[in-house]
Parts: sequence; C-alpha cells; structure tokens
Amino acid sequence: MKRPAPSNANDRDARVERLRASRAQDSETKTARALEAVNGLLRTGRRITVAQVAREAAVSTWFIYNQPRVHEAVEAGISAQRAQGHRISSYPAAQQVSSAGLQTDLALAREEIKDLKRERDRLRERVRLSLGAELEEADRAQLVGRVQELERENAVLRAKLGKSQECCSALEGRLREAEDDLTAARASLRRAMRAVPGS
Repeated sequence: MKRPAPSNANDRDARVERLRASRAQDSETKTARALEAVNGLLRTGRRITVAQVAREAAVSTWFIYNQPRVHEAVEAGISAQRAQGHRISSYPAAQQVSSAGLQTDLALAREEIKDLKRERDRLRERVRLSLGAELEEADRAQLVGRVQELERENAVLRAKLGKSQECCSALEGRLREAEDDLTAARASLRRAMRAVPGS
C-alpha cells in the first residue's frame, strides 16, 4: 500500500492547529460576552441565572457550566444578589413570588432545556464527523487485516455450528430410537398383561 507523503501529515497538523487556535479565540470571545452579561445583570438588578446569562451573552448553558471563569462569575453574582435579599424583603410576599415571576422562571427553564438539546445535537454531530474522519484516515492495511481476521473468526464459528448441527441430528436420531423402543416395550407389556389368566 502506498503511504501518504509526509507533507500530508504536516498539512493535517497545521489544519488541526489552526482549528485549535480558532476555537480558543471563539472561547475567549464568548467568555468576555458572558462576563459582561453577568456584570450587566448586576448593574440593572435583574435576576442572575445560568439561562439568563446564556441568553444575554448568546452562548449555550453548557458553555457556562464548562467555562470555570464564567461559572464562577455567575455563582458569585447569584450569591451577591442573595446577600442583598434584605432590599427585596420589604416587598409583600405576593409581589416576591408572583405568577408573572413564576412564568418567567418557567420560560427561562424551557429556554435552557432547548439550549441543552441544541448543544447535545451539536455534540452528536461533532462526534459523528470526528469518527468519520478517523475512519477515512485509518490505514487501509489495518482495515484489510481486520476484515481478514473477522472472516477467519466467521469460518471457525461456521465450523463449530456445523459440528453442533451434526451432534444435534445424532441426538435427535437417538431420541427417536429411544421413543420407538419405549413404544415397543409398552406394547409388549400390554400383550403380556392380557396373556395373564384372570386379567
């Protein structure tokens, strides 16, 4: 088999390196947007949640959970708002937990679920493409060797299956013979019983 030229490997390494650099830059941009979103929510006094920060920064909730700087900033913002809870405690309980607030929380939760599903689908597609690329780059000799190994294993299994079928047929023959002998013995026993006087 013809081996790929070394330059192909170098080109692939260069493409991988460019991809890594692009991802790192994209991650930094998203991180900056997310941190700014946390600060904006703190300044305006709006409630900080993972889903809200994700919407404000146009990132996925998965990104927030898996980016330590952003996740720590969100947790710190949530803690800061909780510490300022005495400012909200002067409002009546009905205002603190209104139906509109619950509906907002529900809408944010639904958006977070949608984001997670979209992120899951993106990850599945990336895994599929990655596996496809690995298969394309696999050495043909290895693939041929694996196919030959599977064919040998298949031949061994077929031979075992043939022997098992022969053994099964032999056992079925012996079973039929035993059944015939049993039938003949029963018939002989009935005749002998009828021949006994007074039976």
